[in-house]
Amino acid sequence: MTNSFMAWRYFFLDSISNLKIKPFKTLTLQISIPHSLPWSPKIDLVRPYLAQFISPFSTSFLPTKTPKKFKKKHKKKESPRTKLVQTEANRIPHFEHIIGHDIQFKFLIKSKQFLSKQPEHVLRLDDAGKLYHELGFPRGRKVSRSIERHPLIFETYRHTDGKMWFGFTEFMEELYSEEQSIMDAMETDRVDKVRKLLMMSANKRIPLSKIHHCRTLFGIPDDFRDRVVKYPNYFRIVVEDDGKRILELVNWDPLLAVSALEKEFMVDEDRAKKAFKFPVKHGKDLDLDMDDQRKLNLLNTLPLVSPFSEGSKLDVWTLEAEKYRVGVIHEFLSLTLEKRASIHHIVEFKDEFCLTKHTYHMLLRQPKAFYLAGTEMNWAVFLKDAYDENGDLIKKDPQVIFNEKLYKYAQMKEIVPESDFGTKKIM
Repeated sequence: MTNSFMAWRYFFLDSISNLKIKPFKTLTLQISIPHSLPWSPKIDLVRPYLAQFISPFSTSFLPTKTPKKFKKKHKKKESPRTKLVQTEANRIPHFEHIIGHDIQFKFLIKSKQFLSKQPEHVLRLDDAGKLYHELGFPRGRKVSRSIERHPLIFETYRHTDGKMWFGFTEFMEELYSEEQSIMDAMETDRVDKVRKLLMMSANKRIPLSKIHHCRTLFGIPDDFRDRVVKYPNYFRIVVEDDGKRILELVNWDPLLAVSALEKEFMVDEDRAKKAFKFPVKHGKDLDLDMDDQRKLNLLNTLPLVSPFSEGSKLDVWTLEAEKYRVGVIHEFLSLTLEKRASIHHIVEFKDEFCLTKHTYHMLLRQPKAFYLAGTEMNWAVFLKDAYDENGDLIKKDPQVIFNEKLYKYAQMKEIVPESDFGTKKIM
């Protein structure tokens, strides 16, 4: 009997050593002796040999992990930070290109704004290296790398104090003076834009800080907060208890209370009717053709609600309230220089224009009037009718023309004299 147990033991251990799959738990061999056996072994004699079989032993030397090539690959879920708003089929390339253009010239735009408020338009390079948010260059990168990309706009030099500074070039100083002249010439237009913003707001008042924060969106000059005192018939500045300065509307002008869509309605009625779509829910059993569906939807779509009406008094979840909010966004974009705005600009006026947290989805439901570009977390909305088929603005403000010229110079490296004509040629 002893030889028999020893033989089974060696056979069992040899089998285990040839295994290539590691069990999930430590193996133990359970041996029980049924009471129905015809013979009754003496347990005391067998127990020393059974202990060799039933004692736990380690199997950690056996492989347990599935090789990577056999693992099922799960597609990583895209986050709102990287997921694009539009699907590939619905994407309009020239609008998406404009978003990329903004990223490309982020340093140029933000640094120009920051330096224009500094004495002599200069800044110490050591200080600039810490202002990555204000100047628009990537955190952890050297600001000098961004400066070198625009040699006609920015330059670095060593001051008499031995420190390195950077600021506008002489060529950029000339461009800056030209821009100031444009802003002075367009002051009346900018004043009307602010008046219309106030007329659309819930209580006909907007904090001056919000207008200043979005000033470049409308072409408003940096010193607008000082210029408003020149127009006491239009504006009044109220200082609240917390020190916040609020700009209030003094007089309502009915001539300004006409939206861009209403003006277009008088010129091309059919086109204005197709701008928005608020479909009527109906059963399939009606079997309507496309023309009948359009006529039925017009019952919901028209009449539109003016963005200059008392929208704050409407019930938030009614159809009229949504028409009002869509109209407000449309008019808001019409007032901007480039007929577009980012989510940050829209959120800035959320309270004043009675917008909800569902603005993103509301705009997606109006693809004929608006195009949303970018990612779900950082999107921008375009007024589609303001652009031609090549993605160019149909009507360009003088400030937009200047900006395009600035971007062109920002991509050039040097100014080379042209001997034949005695003029300067930009390379």
